[in-house]
Amino acid sequence: MRPRAWQPPVELSPAEQTIIKAIKRAKLFVFLRLHRHELFDDAFQDELAGMYHDAVKGQPPVPPAQLALALILQAYAGVSDDEVIEATIMDRRWQLVLDCLNTERAPFARAPWSASARCISPPRPARPARCASAAPPASGAAA
Repeated sequence: MRPRAWQPPVELSPAEQTIIKAIKRAKLFVFLRLHRHELFDDAFQDELAGMYHDAVKGQPPVPPAQLALALILQAYAGVSDDEVIEATIMDRRWQLVLDCLNTERAPFARAPWSASARCISPPRPARPARCASAAPPASGAAA
């Protein structure tokens, strides 16, 4: 079975608005929450889901867009796989981005972190080139 598309709300809830107002330094959390639906549009989610093998056994995979956001936050925070799970349960900023406010359980276990690499099959979409073409030119570069 392939992962389902992740469709978190676009509009901020009152609780999310309160959290965003309280975030003073770590603005990446705010950016990701406000733009996750643009970063992970339906077409990109279809590309991500296409990298998974069809499986008839087991639990449905965690939506790849949600895992990707968790991986971005992991790299940003410089935390281990176990700390990702802990932050998802304990840190409202992580919950804000991953659409799991006030959760007592992470939307994924540690298993997706180690197992996801085995589920993804090559070739991977040429996403970096597409993203790079949308990036502004470096300062000082000739136009």
